[in-house]
Amino acid sequence: MQTMEYAQGAVRIPVYALDCLVIGSGCAGYNAADWLYDLGRRDIAVLTEGKNRGTSRNTGSDKQTYYKLSLSGADADSVQAMADDLFAGGGMHGDSALAQAAGCVPCFMKLCQLGVPFPTNRYGEYVGYKTDHDPRQRATSAGPLTSQEMTQRLEAAVESKGIPIFDGMQAVRLLVEENRICGVLCVDLARQEKDCGFTVFCANHVILATGGPAGVYKTVVYPQSQVGGTGMALQAGAGACNLDQWQYGLASLQFRWNVSGTYQQVLPRYITQAPNGAQTEWLPQALPSPQKAMNLTFLKGYQWPFDAAKIEGSSFLDLLVYQETCRKGNRVFLDYQKDPVGFSPDFAGLGEEAASYLRNSGADMPLPINRLEHMNPAAVELYRCHQIDLHSQMLEIGVCAQHHNGGIAVDADWQSSIRGLYVAGEAAGTFGARRPGGSALNACQVGAMRAAQHIAYHSAEVPPKSWNRVQELIQAEVLPLFYQVQQRMDGGALDVQAACASFRERMSECAALVRIPEEMARLQSDIQQTLSDFYQPGAQSTGAPAQLLRAWDIMITQLAVLDAMQAAAPYGSRGSALVANAKGRQILPGLAYLPALREEWLDGQVLSTQLKKPGGLDGGPIRFCSAYEPVRPMPQPDRWFESVWGEYRARTQR
Repeated sequence: MQTMEYAQGAVRIPVYALDCLVIGSGCAGYNAADWLYDLGRRDIAVLTEGKNRGTSRNTGSDKQTYYKLSLSGADADSVQAMADDLFAGGGMHGDSALAQAAGCVPCFMKLCQLGVPFPTNRYGEYVGYKTDHDPRQRATSAGPLTSQEMTQRLEAAVESKGIPIFDGMQAVRLLVEENRICGVLCVDLARQEKDCGFTVFCANHVILATGGPAGVYKTVVYPQSQVGGTGMALQAGAGACNLDQWQYGLASLQFRWNVSGTYQQVLPRYITQAPNGAQTEWLPQALPSPQKAMNLTFLKGYQWPFDAAKIEGSSFLDLLVYQETCRKGNRVFLDYQKDPVGFSPDFAGLGEEAASYLRNSGADMPLPINRLEHMNPAAVELYRCHQIDLHSQMLEIGVCAQHHNGGIAVDADWQSSIRGLYVAGEAAGTFGARRPGGSALNACQVGAMRAAQHIAYHSAEVPPKSWNRVQELIQAEVLPLFYQVQQRMDGGALDVQAACASFRERMSECAALVRIPEEMARLQSDIQQTLSDFYQPGAQSTGAPAQLLRAWDIMITQLAVLDAMQAAAPYGSRGSALVANAKGRQILPGLAYLPALREEWLDGQVLSTQLKKPGGLDGGPIRFCSAYEPVRPMPQPDRWFESVWGEYRARTQR
């Protein structure tokens, strides 16, 4: 890696030049760097805002389950069967499904060899369990912090190899020439007061592993440190897909954690609190009977993500909580201190599934907190460690965004539409409407591996651009932004930080699990106007340069997501979205919805989104265009060994 400095007048910008740069320090980022090294690359580095930030290190729920090929028992399974099940989720490319299925075993076994404690029986079988949309017992777990274990083990592997890690660097722009990546502009968070902290990394290859765009919404289960960086790739012109598809579900708000599994199965009370402080056990009143309320509560433990196909069942509970919080302005709590109205110690009135589960678990005792302590004491301890005692405190919840199933579009090697730019992890759009729970962890590992393999097998390790070309790039792309940011820090009429916060709240209200087309259109127009004025006289930021540029990244992502959601809305309620329509079927007072239309056709399509008008420093509106395109079909590769052996040698020998 070469180190230089660009100087113009009083401006000093550090410049690093290297072959491969990985942005992100979660499961995907560290795995990409580790694979690059093992495949012979040495001129590589990892860049991160903070090693201890991000979703992989700080969350559980979907991040505690690893979805892989069955590796135990007598049940038949195969790479093709797993690929078919992934592909059946709808809106997913066939080659991506096959690659994820084929790559799951080497990636999983690598994690086992690094010391991630996935359990085996005494004979060494990696036993599994079923998860959402999983016809077989493919899922496994190393506990509630599986992704944290993965991150720590992969980080140790990267550090043991001496791979440089640039900590405290916020990537803010991708530098692209003739549709090829050539570098990344960052803000050094430790030196923002000097030259805005601008630092340039010139690179031949960049792997973007910044996680999901959590900053899009206010109500999220992502950790507060997770914001995302999808806007960089969108602004650079990278195509995106399925930006409308997310996962939403019930989660606690003070300490952000999904309240799935036993948190629901022990049957807590649902309490609503009005703005005047009045509290009511409202769920039995909102449903036909207390028994119905308890049965839906139990089902929500198994069926955590909101699903438009389940709005007559467990997902109706999400809608009720959304209605109370986002439309009525009330607060909703889970109370583990008392049994819900209608609860009977002999479980009379409960469905057979719920009653059998509680009896078989030995949880036939009064009070939800006692049942939770008996079945899952770690669940109680988790909140106690975050200063919430479920014995004496209620747990405030909301319907939160948890995972983005869409993202930047990639091919079967996880390369984006910009040559040399690869995207791995949640930032990559490798899923559609439905996916098996836990498949995100497998996708982040496989995507990182395949990106590293493609770089290693298809390019030589060479120095980046000449110094003269680097200087020209900085003058053309970096300095104009530098002067604009400096000017905007001086104050004015438009507070972009406040605008960004308002947009996040409005996204949660009208563009999350419930999509309200009229409100989405107004929100899109307001964001578009703010972005047009962003660098005009009168704009300001109440924070540092990094916060100003973060607001830009969030808003441009919101604009693209809204464009995709509005393109999808005429096709009705599907996957994670209930599309509100005054002439549709009424599901709640004041809430009618449009049923799914042409769903079978949609399963064979991806919703592509592309930047059409950049806008930016010279003002003018930023525009995206979204349209459906056929999925890439499931490949039918040659599996004759002699043929594959020859092709493999040709592909892996540069």
